[in-house]
Amino acid sequence: MELYYWLPPNLVKIVLVLFLSFLVGLEREEHSATTGKPSFGGVRTFPLIGMLGFSIALLSGEQLLPLTVGFLVVASFLLLSYWRKLSGEDSSRTGITSEMSGLTIFLVGALVYHDYLWIATTLAVASLLLLDLKEALEKLAVRIAPQEILAFAKFLLLSVVILPVLPNREFTRFHLNPFETWLVVVAVSGISYGSYVLQKVLRKRSGALLASMLGGTYSSTMTTVVMARRSAAQPHPRLYAGAILLASGMMYLRLVVLLALFSRPLLHLLFRPFLLFAVLAVVGGWLWTRSGESSSRGAKSELEIGNPLELATAFLFAALFVGIVVATQLVVAYLGEAGIKTLAAIVGLADVDAFALGMMQTAGTLTPLGGAAAAIVIAAASNNIVKGIYAFSLADRSTGRQSAIMLGTLALLGLTPLLWLA
Repeated sequence: MELYYWLPPNLVKIVLVLFLSFLVGLEREEHSATTGKPSFGGVRTFPLIGMLGFSIALLSGEQLLPLTVGFLVVASFLLLSYWRKLSGEDSSRTGITSEMSGLTIFLVGALVYHDYLWIATTLAVASLLLLDLKEALEKLAVRIAPQEILAFAKFLLLSVVILPVLPNREFTRFHLNPFETWLVVVAVSGISYGSYVLQKVLRKRSGALLASMLGGTYSSTMTTVVMARRSAAQPHPRLYAGAILLASGMMYLRLVVLLALFSRPLLHLLFRPFLLFAVLAVVGGWLWTRSGESSSRGAKSELEIGNPLELATAFLFAALFVGIVVATQLVVAYLGEAGIKTLAAIVGLADVDAFALGMMQTAGTLTPLGGAAAAIVIAAASNNIVKGIYAFSLADRSTGRQSAIMLGTLALLGLTPLLWLA
């Protein structure tokens, strides 16, 4: 460590530039030797480019113009190299990554001189990885369907484009905050999108249980409907009934995550019972499927879901959330806590997340903390009841009966927190 302070500062920077540029040049040399095709630059050219960037930055000091001219001169030489490759026989497969990495190394030299060591190292390592992982990245591009890229782009649009520009202040007498409202949309969409990606990645290896767990994280209601319809075509009662119960257990885990993100006071009240309900439903569903394992072989295990990041869906959820927040405040003002519980039972038939998040926004201010927690409990139980009705109506008789009984039991058990929240 003392040696580091003893050495001239610029010497340490020069060594770093040489080291980083040498690594990139070494990768280009190895690529040329492996493919048998000449490539721009190597273990000598890239260090020279890096030192050129460092030297021009040293001479220009704080002035940007000399550094810009030097960058353009280097870029012109690299352009000549690329033009020469285009004039070759196999110009249709000619890439420009080597030349672009040369420009990157020039910038690395300049950044090191100006003490942006972390940024310079990151650029060099990123260039090295992008060059070395060419085949893997090209295969990945072929394997990823265009709609998956579009789905990720939509998630970025929701989270890093729309969210930052929304005003973070309250409007109207209902205290509506556009930023917080859209943050709720991003959080719910992020959980759904994570489940969607895992299902796509594990699709060929997933069984009915894993499919129901991931589907329950996305939407336990939708998973119940899909599993119930599938059981009508493939009668495996214990398998599908257990999978439906398991998906409802994941609903409680999803609520715990949302509580942790948006309301620590409510999380303190509901964490233990919701986690217990989740464990009971997941373990109970798994044991129920295992008890009928011999009769469930050959059942289709994949659970196909659509892209959860449709923009129309996001805006609809935002509108539903705002509507529930407004309705909650009106009910509190005119009907009191009893009205909130009635609203919870009604809204829970359609969407638990939007109502629970609405309660998180008003808990402790417009709605008493205990009343808000009780309302979330009722909404979750109500949702389990309607899922039992869906399963009984859409599944084969045995699966529907088993699912209705288990979800009804889970709903009754889910109401027990009311004994100490009331």
